Amino acid sequence: MSNNLGLSYSARKALAVHVGEAAGNEIANLIQRMASQIEELKRSKVNVTPVVPGLKQEEDDHVAATIESETF
Repeated sequence: MSNNLGLSYSARKALAVHVGEAAGNEIANLIQRMASQIEELKRSKVNVTPVVPGLKQEEDDHVAATIESETF
């Protein structure tokens, strides 16, 4: 990747070849904006204390760990 939020030149070129130059650029730009928004959400995320009775803590921890392990 050219940077941690963008697509590599070869990925952009593949999009341009397979779906056309304009559509490929549009898709690549959309992916880059979405990745940037996800990173911003991760930076501004706060921990929330569950208030719903009956939710087991280990289930909550598993969901949080799964979300944190996602890479883009």
